[in-house]
Amino acid sequence: MARTRHRESGEERVTPLELFFDLIFVFALTQVTALISAEPTWDGLGKGVLVLAILWWAWAAYAWLTNTIDPEEGPVRLAMFGAMAAMLVASLAVPGAFDDDALLFACAYSLLRVAHLALYTVAGWGDRDLLGAVARLAVGSVTAGALLFVAAGLDGAAQGIVWAVAVVVDSLGAYIGGGRGWHLSAGHFAERHGLIVIIALGESIVALGAGATGDLDAGVVVAAVLGLAVAAALWWAYFDVVAIVAARKLREATGKAQLAMARDSYSYLHLPMVLGIVLFAVGLKKTLAHVGDPLALVPAISLCGGVALYLVAHVLFRLRNVGSLNRHRLVASLLLVALVPAAVELPALATLALVTAVCAALIVYEAIRFAEARDRVRHAPEPASS
Repeated sequence: MARTRHRESGEERVTPLELFFDLIFVFALTQVTALISAEPTWDGLGKGVLVLAILWWAWAAYAWLTNTIDPEEGPVRLAMFGAMAAMLVASLAVPGAFDDDALLFACAYSLLRVAHLALYTVAGWGDRDLLGAVARLAVGSVTAGALLFVAAGLDGAAQGIVWAVAVVVDSLGAYIGGGRGWHLSAGHFAERHGLIVIIALGESIVALGAGATGDLDAGVVVAAVLGLAVAAALWWAYFDVVAIVAARKLREATGKAQLAMARDSYSYLHLPMVLGIVLFAVGLKKTLAHVGDPLALVPAISLCGGVALYLVAHVLFRLRNVGSLNRHRLVASLLLVALVPAAVELPALATLALVTAVCAALIVYEAIRFAEARDRVRHAPEPASS
């Protein structure tokens, strides 16, 4: 039988098996980056966004599952390995998810989601509220899987439309019932999503290395350092204060309000954060390959718009959790979007330097302008576990 997490003993931490599972998701992110990079057009960008979104909902479903049950106990451990195999096969099929491997992707993805529903059913046996929540979620999960099978038999615009409907249906499944019936360990949930942000940032570093395939001249070295600087700024923007405040707000909330906050702030709003990082990785990879040439339109949008999307997600994250608008991050995101027309004219290295300058200016401004509040947040004692 599956064992639920023991919340009464204090905050649970992310387990080694959960981290192992997330490593498969790293490969999925790498595959999405490769998909868009290989086809740097609007069509390729759309495919990458759709694949990432559908895989995100699979990952998010397991994040909720392992927040409820202990994945390292009993037969659940073996079932998790099976789910990892399905995620791996789906990730392998990403480059051909709209072509020759469309059916393989649909099979692997459906198996991944069915295994999730089966594990949740076992975990919720005897808990009518949880079983009801699983049944409501199953509507979206099963329908999305069926739509991917339909899409496998199509091509062109019709295939893209069916994929988009599958993503919408899957994402709305978590909204049915307003969170009623789900269980949550707040600290564990916040930590798991923080770690996935680190994983996405790590994938951008991998893309940086993958892009540096030619001679290591001065331009490539400078671009690599600037790329790392932007990744560091994205890390700082999330982990310096935002992650701490969000985790505390989640712990302080109770009942349905806490479940809704977890769903909105983490399951929904972390998707554009991760997508933004992946798009930045695409732009960075193209920059490293041709530092002296202007970027094409889609890579330019990826480089500048990816970071902008990440910051906009932060604005929405704060608005959902704290109820206030982060104007300086909104201004920074607008500046980054405004760089796109210049990015298709300037050398890629110059564009990356401008993106780095905007990110660095934002971090320096926040560190100085909010120094007192930042110090108070970062060094406040953690509330006692209930």
